[in-house]
Amino acid sequence: MELLSQYGFYLLVAAALFGFFMAYGVGANDVANAMGTSVGSKALTLKQALIVAAVFEAAGAWLAGGEVTSTIRSGIVDAAAFAPVPELLVYGMIASLLAAGTWLLVASYFGWPVSTTHSIVGAIIGFASVGVGMEYVHWDEVGGIVGSWVVTPVLSGILAYLIFMSAQKLIFDTENPLANAKKYVPFYMFFAAFIMAYVTVSKGLKHVGLKFSTAEGIWLCLAIAVTVAVIGKIAISRLKIDPDADKEMHFTNVEKIFGILMIFTACCMAFAHGSNDVANAIGPLAAVVGIIQSGGQILDKVALDWWILPLGAVGIVIGLATLGAKVIQTIGENITHLTPSRGFAAEIAAASTVVISSGLGLPISTTQTLVGAVLGVGLARGIAALNLGVIRNIFISWVVTLPVGAFLSIVFFFIIKGIMASL
Repeated sequence: MELLSQYGFYLLVAAALFGFFMAYGVGANDVANAMGTSVGSKALTLKQALIVAAVFEAAGAWLAGGEVTSTIRSGIVDAAAFAPVPELLVYGMIASLLAAGTWLLVASYFGWPVSTTHSIVGAIIGFASVGVGMEYVHWDEVGGIVGSWVVTPVLSGILAYLIFMSAQKLIFDTENPLANAKKYVPFYMFFAAFIMAYVTVSKGLKHVGLKFSTAEGIWLCLAIAVTVAVIGKIAISRLKIDPDADKEMHFTNVEKIFGILMIFTACCMAFAHGSNDVANAIGPLAAVVGIIQSGGQILDKVALDWWILPLGAVGIVIGLATLGAKVIQTIGENITHLTPSRGFAAEIAAASTVVISSGLGLPISTTQTLVGAVLGVGLARGIAALNLGVIRNIFISWVVTLPVGAFLSIVFFFIIKGIMASL
């Protein structure tokens, strides 16, 4: 307790610096979830994607990142164990931010899309195991996370395969692709708008004073979806093309339509991602702030100081701008060749999986969900369409994320504890 009161300011500064470092890692690695398919399918250039992502990620993190956050992310550790020794939780949270941020930096440098949530959860497991004992870790929660490595990519892959194959059958494999696009694309627009609106409403607006019941949220999303579909149908019906033009020209115009949809889905995913995953950086930081400001009390929930969300938002944007391109390239170009229609199928499948998993209470990684969806789209063209070397590296990076985060956190925890003990 004395250490917290004596050195609280310095611990706060360290937590803020490493919280920013973690947010930088989230921006560098995780923002590819929203932008990778758009860039890979050429719906957006890399520069355009970086600008769009910066605006919507920052808006999501700043406006809807939450007024209150859990002190220990995902309920992975029993917080009561730290009540007699709150300073250990402070050291551990600072160590976790540094550990997870370091791993995200390494993964981003090599272009590996890993889970920022699993990075911080692994780090928390690590320091808690050596700080208060492994019996205080909720291993059933850890088992659910490990299970999600298989369940969510498979689910999103199947959905992406089905969505893309439906577009193939209804539009691309027909005599008149553009006419069928005018007929069926409004239905895809309705589905996309509903899913994206639901993701945004359920994950992005609950902390800005816009609270909806489940029924209200569904009705609002349906209204948005109908509006988008009607506007889309009117816009598409105005497209004119020479009836004597070859099929390749028809395909090009259909892909342009899906390209516009991709931009819409990318904006929604970026907003929802910023609002949701900024917690991976600011959750541990908020815990440190709460403990120090309360004189050593460990609360289940803490209110966020005014500066915490902007710090997370700025960190995400800078990480995206300086190091985000490599992971975007991996997801958008290196796994399989994407067109706007394939990218759209992957993005919508990933968003649908997020909605389904959240509804069922399943732990989920948006990164693994999107990679699974891209794999599903690639498999629609056969196994030869996939870059198996890249996929192997991605899967290995997923498996090592939890243990690497735990190991680094243990190392940093003992270093911080040793420094504080010597003061």
